[in-house]
Amino acid sequence: MPVDPVPSPWELVDPDPAPGLDEPLSDWLPVRRSASAAAGLLGQIVAAEAQLAALRAELVMDLAVARPAPVDPLPGGEGAGPTGPAGVSEFVPDELAAVQNCSRAAAVTLLEHAEVLTTLLPGTFGLLRRGRLDWARARAIAAEVAATGRETDPAVIAGMEAAVLPRAGELSVRGLREAVRAELLARDAAAADRRRQQRARGADVTVRPVGDGMSEFRVLMPHAEARACRDAADQHARAAKEAGDIRPLGLLRTGAVADLILRPWQERPSVTAHLTVVAPLAALTPAGFLSSGAARPAAFIQPGTAGPIGEVDGEPITAAHLRELLTRFDALGLRAPAGGTLDIAITDRTGRLLALTSPTELGRLARHGCPDHPDTACGCPVLGPPGPVDRYRPSAGQYRFTKARDRTCRHPGCTVRAGWADLDHVLAHADGGETSCENLCCLCRRHHRLKTFAPGWQHTMSDDGVLTVLTPSGVTRISRPPGYRVLTEPPPPPLDPADDPPPF
Repeated sequence: MPVDPVPSPWELVDPDPAPGLDEPLSDWLPVRRSASAAAGLLGQIVAAEAQLAALRAELVMDLAVARPAPVDPLPGGEGAGPTGPAGVSEFVPDELAAVQNCSRAAAVTLLEHAEVLTTLLPGTFGLLRRGRLDWARARAIAAEVAATGRETDPAVIAGMEAAVLPRAGELSVRGLREAVRAELLARDAAAADRRRQQRARGADVTVRPVGDGMSEFRVLMPHAEARACRDAADQHARAAKEAGDIRPLGLLRTGAVADLILRPWQERPSVTAHLTVVAPLAALTPAGFLSSGAARPAAFIQPGTAGPIGEVDGEPITAAHLRELLTRFDALGLRAPAGGTLDIAITDRTGRLLALTSPTELGRLARHGCPDHPDTACGCPVLGPPGPVDRYRPSAGQYRFTKARDRTCRHPGCTVRAGWADLDHVLAHADGGETSCENLCCLCRRHHRLKTFAPGWQHTMSDDGVLTVLTPSGVTRISRPPGYRVLTEPPPPPLDPADDPPPF
């Protein structure tokens, strides 16, 4: 692809004295720049980013080569498989995720793209290294090739690359992906049919929270069925609109989808559900009744100051919303789902879990108070984390408390739900680690195996549940329990109780 050489952006300025790593790069340039100079520099930045992306791909492969797979497979191991190059340790994506400070899924994708670019797409990678093809388009080509699978004939990939690269810079990223897909299909239709059948077996339904109490309900299915479902929802919505419903058409479509799936008019089998309400003391207790962790009423909170928030089943809510929920069952609020259970997690100002209780236990403690001082206002704590046990297997209370505190696998960046995770001793029980909530954390099966079998990893945890992970390459990452906040301001002074009446 004929492209004019791109001059280095550093040729335009005197590099001495160069700014430090914590100074902006613009310090290298004149304070005022013309529009043409700015446009020229922007073009050079795109080329420099491409060259940096190529360097990153090479460094990723260097890291992978330095972590060979063990000769003897690890117990329960999956091997490199689809998550990395052949002969490479299955834990390379986890180390790469820590080094890049990204999710494991992003690390797997980066490793996959790096391998494809450096081994299967020499033309694309060559243009990327010289800054003649931007990273977005090189990544798009690599992603389409990676989707074809490792069994694709290299001649098919080479033919596609020769056909697409001359016009790659003229196409949008989406158009480029479509062109790559078409060229690969034209050269190996049988493989395209196999991939289509494989993707159909991977159909699924997922939910992704997007904030403000809303979530995306996503269904991966064959295209024809997806279009038919959308058309059915649209027809129902338009019929409701014609019947006089004044709500927006999009809202009517979502209502039609929910009705068609849930069928609220039909008898349905009961479903057992478990709900956890996270209740910060500062959001529940009148400020005047607290000493150091008092929360001021909304009228006293300065703009920009973080106030207490609660959480229901993993979704954050405001303190006012939390109070509304808590006023709905008896004197404290929320009712358990039909056929299900309800826990209330009490946290402090930092989000540290102080205690986990049920509405029944909370009501009993409110009635009876401290068992040692039943007739006095002693101030003794009646709720707290379960104590340690003198055995390897955690107690039922420790399971409940730790999973409510962690909510997901605690390995940095992992989001596997705690219900699917193992409860692991941070300091191994065989090495003297006690079975206590301060030494237990949730790890998914993969990261439990990484901690147990992968050489060079180190894990430590503080009493408040903050997990520190050190990779074999010396990178340190911190994993705080969800909802944990690092406070940068002192707690406000307590108020007179009369200024802040109880919320219930």
